[in-house]
Amino acid sequence: MTIKNSRFNITVDANCAQKEYFKDLFRYRELFYFFAWRDIVVRYKQTLLGVIWVLFRPLMNMAVFAFIFGKVANLASDHINYPLFVLAGMLPWLLFAGCLVDTSNSLVNNAHMITKVYFPRMILPVSYLIVHFVDFLIGLAMLFVLFLCMGYLPHWTLLALPVFILFTLVLCLGTSLWLAAANVRYRDLRFIVPFLVQFGLFISPVGYGSFLVPEPWRWFYFLNPMAGIIEGFRWCCFGVYHPDLPIAVALSCLVNIVLLVTGFRFFRKIERIVADVI
Repeated sequence: MTIKNSRFNITVDANCAQKEYFKDLFRYRELFYFFAWRDIVVRYKQTLLGVIWVLFRPLMNMAVFAFIFGKVANLASDHINYPLFVLAGMLPWLLFAGCLVDTSNSLVNNAHMITKVYFPRMILPVSYLIVHFVDFLIGLAMLFVLFLCMGYLPHWTLLALPVFILFTLVLCLGTSLWLAAANVRYRDLRFIVPFLVQFGLFISPVGYGSFLVPEPWRWFYFLNPMAGIIEGFRWCCFGVYHPDLPIAVALSCLVNIVLLVTGFRFFRKIERIVADVI
């Protein structure tokens, strides 16, 4: 492809290249299905309990948080059953955290394929995202079963839940593109990501509500995009509304869009040289 010195021509050619890339993503959709299915099978192959592990992890986290924050610290939960309060916040967090850890290594772990054959590299981190989304849907079904067992009737706000699920996936995608591309350049990132995930668990309102954060700090606190998503999940599940929810959701959307756009551009930049430096 010839790029002239004209600024206009450079812009047009860049736009054409992006359109062709999206077409490539569609052309290689079967490869995407294969990667996603492969990762799902590998995840549960030769495991003792299989899919039960998907339920075991959020339940154990729920039990620990409910004991520490609910019994020991005795934190408020808006008169909601505390284990369910925690589980409603834990599910989107586990989706986000799992995507961060796995997608950050997606390019490096598949270097043998990247250096031998062409395909849109974005397929790799997105396929890992699908795997964790399947886990999330299983956990969400478990949450609804617990609702019924404990006598919680569905609230009309549950209709908005797909919107917040979409927000979570956008955040996962944008962050995954950033980390997958950055890990090609800086291999020590794989040691930093687990620490960031552990740290982020406690600065996100998983075991507590953001209404406990002092009011002067809430604007800063809501710059954490998971804060708005988790509070949105709880609003959908329990119908409990807080005046700060629109601000939290708006800031979460803004951060999500910024991460997605910049993550895509950075990933495309690294993708052009990934086969040479990986």
